[in-house]
Amino acid sequence: MLPSILLLLLGLAILTAGAEALVRGASGIALKAGLSPLVVGLTVVAFGTSAPELAVSVKSALSGSGDIAAGNIIGSNIFNIAVILGISALVCPLVVHLQILRWDMPIMLGVSVLGVVFFKTGGVLERWEAALLFTGIVTYTTLAIRMARKETKAAQAAAVGDDDSLPATPGNLPLAILLVLAGLAMLVGGAQLLVDNAITIAHTLKISDAIIGLTIVAAGTSLPELATSLVAALRKHTDIAIGNIVGSNLFNLLSIGGLAGLIHPIHAGGVTNLDYGFMIGTAVLLLPLMRSGFVIKRWEGGLLLASYVAYMVCLWPK
Repeated sequence: MLPSILLLLLGLAILTAGAEALVRGASGIALKAGLSPLVVGLTVVAFGTSAPELAVSVKSALSGSGDIAAGNIIGSNIFNIAVILGISALVCPLVVHLQILRWDMPIMLGVSVLGVVFFKTGGVLERWEAALLFTGIVTYTTLAIRMARKETKAAQAAAVGDDDSLPATPGNLPLAILLVLAGLAMLVGGAQLLVDNAITIAHTLKISDAIIGLTIVAAGTSLPELATSLVAALRKHTDIAIGNIVGSNLFNLLSIGGLAGLIHPIHAGGVTNLDYGFMIGTAVLLLPLMRSGFVIKRWEGGLLLASYVAYMVCLWPK
């Protein structure tokens, strides 16, 4: 088991380096393309850091391990809000952009409910349901980019904030794109290294596929989001920190569920009402926290973390 633990730690180191490169490159692209960091967080960064979830869920669906695929999606969404936003808020209070409350959060809540309905209907995500989900991510991304391009220069300046709050960005677009690609490669490779060895350790301890998907795989594939949001929070670039999580949750359900379900129907018999309830519950809890002064405060970050501890306590005795 020792070699697996060492490889798991190596994966963590690669993830950290990849997150740094991704945040710098994405910020550079935002400035060069005239998009706000919020929109980049909701699209480029969020989708890129969700690549490990996509790889794992597609692979699991193809191999007939539907519980791991579904558990990965549901568990990642819980982990993203309760743990990643919780820790990020503890590092630096997160300022909430008005667009998140008016547009992205309602969509995320609606998609979460729709995903639960699809998974619970017959205990399987059928291909036609997956096709509908995937159509949703295409529509959402297109609308998000169009809305960003309609922003006035003043609104964009307000979203970006002071120059001192931005991470150091490359001076030209090709270098920024190169940093994003290198960062994504490190994120995907590091997460895969971590997840493979985490699963090996879990199987050694005789843990079920559903719990592996909901916890170890979900947490492992969410580490790119954790690393990226933490780097953004440390640099006080909170638009990317929040946008990354909201966008990732949308991507997990719409794109990952959609693509994996199109390739092979996802059977999710091992995922329970407790798991679905916590996914929707953490999203609902996030709304009043965001509305309280439009800042997720440190104590509210602690509350989100406490909700994940409660989920673990409820889950593991099974």
